[in-house]
Amino acid sequence: MSRSVLVTGGNRGIGLAIARRLAAAGDLVTITSRSGDEVDGLTVAKCDVRETADVDHAFDVAEAAHGPVEVLVANAGITQDQLLALMSEEAFTSVIDTNLTGAYRVAKRAVRPMMRLRRGRIIFISSVVGLLGSGGQANYAASKAGLIGMARSLARELGSRNITVNVVAPGFADTDMTGELTQDRRKAIVASVPLGRTATADEVAGVVQFLAGPDAGYITGAVIPVDGGLGMGH
Repeated sequence: MSRSVLVTGGNRGIGLAIARRLAAAGDLVTITSRSGDEVDGLTVAKCDVRETADVDHAFDVAEAAHGPVEVLVANAGITQDQLLALMSEEAFTSVIDTNLTGAYRVAKRAVRPMMRLRRGRIIFISSVVGLLGSGGQANYAASKAGLIGMARSLARELGSRNITVNVVAPGFADTDMTGELTQDRRKAIVASVPLGRTATADEVAGVVQFLAGPDAGYITGAVIPVDGGLGMGH
């Protein structure tokens, strides 16, 4: 049965790969982006997850097109990398507001309809950086680590309503965000990955599809790495 799915930040990279994979499996997918530009085959809602009114609008669009959201993938995220000694407070708070508080906003909007349905899947896209840390990314790492604590708390809150809450923690993947790194930095990161390569966005999307599917009905509060072994043991 087709479900209504909402993927935040679904217009490119990992978010778009997730949206396309779920749509190909038969789900009815709405994506959010700050631009609101059309994406073939997907319903699009213009949304900045830093704004509660925008989040409400995105859910209104998804609900009008496809019904109550049964699968939420909180993927929207930004980076503003800088060493802590040089990092502005705005750079810290804006990353937290988008990556962590933005995920809170969309999860909060999703849960009441899911509770009425007595079913649902919430999946947060974190990062191996939230587990290992990374120099120059204190803001990003804090936001991604925070998703894990939030997900596990929600898993305890919502389990009795047959709502699962899980986290996917990608490592170094080929996306626009990582494409901004220098070649030397890319080589250094890949050298530290046991599998010796980057991930594809579709490999991350495959794990999200599993968590959203019937075979993951008894998995909640889990953190699943897709990192080529980079975060092994964390």
